This record gives sequence, C-alpha cells and structure tokens, in this order.
Amino acid sequence: MQILDQLFENCRNIFQPERFYFTPEKDGFYGAYYPNEKPVDKAMIIMLGDDIDDAFVLAGVNWVQPLGCHVLALAPAKKDYGHHSYPLERVENAVAYLKAQGNTKIGICGASTTGMLALAAASYIPDITLTIALTPCDFIMEGFYRDHLDGMRERPGDFESSLSYHGEQLPFLPYAYRHPEYWLKIEEEAHRRGDMIASRDLFDESEKLHPIQEAEKIKVENIRGRIVFVGAEDDSLWNTCKYIRRMEDRLKSKPHHAKYKALLYEHGSHFIFPQLMLESLLPIGSEFALKFAFQSLRQFPELCRETRIDIDKKLSYIIHKW
Repeated sequence: MQILDQLFENCRNIFQPERFYFTPEKDGFYGAYYPNEKPVDKAMIIMLGDDIDDAFVLAGVNWVQPLGCHVLALAPAKKDYGHHSYPLERVENAVAYLKAQGNTKIGICGASTTGMLALAAASYIPDITLTIALTPCDFIMEGFYRDHLDGMRERPGDFESSLSYHGEQLPFLPYAYRHPEYWLKIEEEAHRRGDMIASRDLFDESEKLHPIQEAEKIKVENIRGRIVFVGAEDDSLWNTCKYIRRMEDRLKSKPHHAKYKALLYEHGSHFIFPQLMLESLLPIGSEFALKFAFQSLRQFPELCRETRIDIDKKLSYIIHKW
C-alpha cells in the first residue's frame, strides 16, 4: 500500500491542467473544475482517489478530456476518503454549475464506493445522462470513517448511512462488524488473500445477517440516458459482479428510461481502471506497481491487462459517442 501511494505521489506533478476550486460553504460542493481547452458542451463528473486534485483524479482528467469533455472532480472533503452522510444535493449543485457553463450533456463516473455514489446520484438527478459505475454495489452502504481511531485505518459509522438527501439519511446495509473488529476482519482477510485490502467476506456476512431491503437498494430504474456497469469476478472488496447482475435483473423487471450495458470480466481485480488512465497515473512501471495491490494482478497480469484495455476501448467509445 505504501509503495503504491509513493508511486502515485511521484506521478502527481507530471500532468497539471488548469482548474478552478469550489467549497461547500461558498458553492454548495467540494470540487475542482478542469475545463477542456476545446469548445465542447459535455461534462463528466468524476469521483476518484482521495481528493479533487490527487494523482488518481489527474489521471482521470487526462483520460476523459481527450474524449471531448470538461471534467468536474468531486470528493467528500480534502484528503478524506471516508464516506458518511455525504449529501447528494452536492451533486445536484455541481450539475447546476455545469449546466450554467453551457454544458448540454452531463455524465458521472465513480469507482468502488463512489461507483455506488454515482448510481445513487443519477437515480435522483435526471439531468445526468451517462452513468459509469466501476466495481459498484447495488445498495447504499453504511458510512465509514478513515480517521485512524484506535490505530485502525478505517471504521464503520455508528449506524450512519454513507449518503443523505436533503437532510435525511438514506437507508443502508449495516456492516456485520463494529469498531475495532470491522478493520481487524478486513486486515485478516487481506492477509489471507494476499491483497492490500479485502472485504468481500465482510460484505457477504453483512448481507447474510441483514438481507437487503427494498428501501436500501439503488433505484437504477430511475436513471436516465445510459448506464455502464463494470466489474470483475475476482474483485476482493465485494462481489460486484453479483451486484451488477442484480441491477440488470432489476432493470429487466421494471419500467426504465435508460440503455444499460454490463462489462463483466473474469480477471481484473477491484483496480479495474481503463488502461490509458492507468498509464497516465503510472507512466513508468505501471504493470510492476500493480502487483503490489491484488493477488489477481500478480497471478494473471496479462489477463488483467487485457481487461483494462477492453474497458478503455469500450468506455472511450461510449463517452465519445454520447
């Protein structure tokens, strides 16, 4: 984990595009706007990395802008990857800003926890017409903090949702464990699997103890435009392919106003970013660096690379044609 963090930090200064910053107090959201140098009328909201201008975000900007989009990066707070009671109206405010800049098409892209956030936001905001969810779940997660309480890297909220909307907590799937057992279980699983982080058992156990209720499910049938789900069977954080298939089944069984596509792969791990984005993030030694993240990337490096290349090709085409 520390080796990857250092590599990402070393790559941060390679690409430094123009940007404008926004705060919740002044603008209604925490974000950074990266305008395209060309006159385009599409904008993509991205939620990647731990902040709005870290190496992950800059790699995302470098990947999305050439596809004909302005980019607006959002995050919960400065250098804070915890997600708890995040107000979806911040995304509403960000969308309103993008529309005021003359953008006629607005998309959203999230990965992991923010893959869930992207789907949830799009289900409430009809102006979002392209939703890309990398390794998402199909339910609202319980909130979590990364404040290192008692030496634990992460802890669950005190039965607090990851998301809120107009002051109301969204119903969520509660975690099977409380602090500090929660993080100890994650560390134990990561050690057993040989990954930098693993929580698939935690989510399986959580759903076993608390079968997901309708109120906790993301209403993907309310999303407009186009939805793209992306996941790999060997994801060790949660069973994202199972969750994606459940969302497909939900869309098949309910009236909806979106076209959807599921990109599911056998190998790719939780680190399932487009290949060109990854190469922008780690222009030198990217394949070597990935081996420190997940066992699947060590065991099946070529298959995982083929997955990322295919994702890159298909997502690039979808964004370009949108």
